[in-house]
Amino acid sequence: MQIDKLEVLAPAGDTERLNAAVDYGADAVYLGGKTFGMRAGPKNFTYDELKSAVELSHSRNVKVYLTCNTLPRNDEIPYFRQFMEEAVSSGVDAVIVADLGLLSLVKKYAPDMEIHMSTQTGIVNYVTASELYNMGVKRVVVARELSLEEIAEIRAKTPAELDIEAFVHGAMCMSFSGRCLLSQYLVNRDANRGECAQPCRWGYHLMEEKREGEFYPIFEDEKGSYILNAKDLCMIDHLDKLAEAGVTSFKIEGRAKSSYYVSVVTNAYRMAADILKESPDNYKLPEWIKEEVFKVSHRNYCTGFFFGHPKDCQYYENSGYIREYDIAAVIDECHGGMIYATQRNYFSRGETVEILSPKEHFDTIIIEKLFDQDGTEIENANHAMMKLMIPCEKVYPKNSIIRIKK
Repeated sequence: MQIDKLEVLAPAGDTERLNAAVDYGADAVYLGGKTFGMRAGPKNFTYDELKSAVELSHSRNVKVYLTCNTLPRNDEIPYFRQFMEEAVSSGVDAVIVADLGLLSLVKKYAPDMEIHMSTQTGIVNYVTASELYNMGVKRVVVARELSLEEIAEIRAKTPAELDIEAFVHGAMCMSFSGRCLLSQYLVNRDANRGECAQPCRWGYHLMEEKREGEFYPIFEDEKGSYILNAKDLCMIDHLDKLAEAGVTSFKIEGRAKSSYYVSVVTNAYRMAADILKESPDNYKLPEWIKEEVFKVSHRNYCTGFFFGHPKDCQYYENSGYIREYDIAAVIDECHGGMIYATQRNYFSRGETVEILSPKEHFDTIIIEKLFDQDGTEIENANHAMMKLMIPCEKVYPKNSIIRIKK
């Protein structure tokens, strides 16, 4: 177990989410430019924004990994040189690649750039991992279809200098290592180029006439069945087993998720990783840390393929999220017995809220009084992004989260 190398790797879909990841304890972030990334939905980063993101992250001792993990077509290849030149000049710490052709071009255009091989590559054995290392790859992001035993064998039979990264939290894809044609086939949005419409989350009707005795649960309701809908992955209670198998980078999925999601989940895994570092032989999380991952929008959780065949990782009833908490406001500063915050969702005077700060147990307080930015007492915060004042003697760090149970 390489305790000293353990890394919490958080997603950053834009500058706001980057700040959330950095504030709440990520060791590294992964993000995309405007092209060559597997997530077209988030805002992602222009070149100037990328430079600023790297500067901010490095000032906080956080590494930045740039995604160029699509499977590009012929007409996209001529643009890759400029993409890599900008990556180098921005100062990113590594690029994440899925395509062998792009791997060769990274080595050509940026010979000193650290290369991580994406989960889209489908790395499921030690021969592939070792050969990628021989080709100049510093890290492999193993396929999500591997068990802990299989990862451990890859670790045992590959060079020690090769890092192993694995997804530990977030949405699961029903296709092998994320390579899916369903979206492109149905709505002409190529999942392998960052444009997935997530048709696996849609409801379907299915009839199979030749497999006698094999029944699919397809009639839960009149809407049909969500037979392709995967549960979300959550391994926060098993980081010790991942580390024992040789995983040193714990990757959180979610570049398209909210800054609130990034804050809360990064914070939970940060605290969990710290507990693992402190007590590697007796890893046990307080219940409140485990409960944190249930306070973001999520589907039912499972442990994926890590413990063998995932017999209970599909959810057939619906594709909706479980969302029991909302972010009410974000704290801008605290002084003079007052919290100064910016509203994110409606809440009222008299309600009970939780305040979450990095690497700390949340506080529970009652909003006894509420003021607008002019000091006028108000009953509720009902305007988007309005400035608020809440009397409170405790001083909280900037960007602490005020949340409310729905």
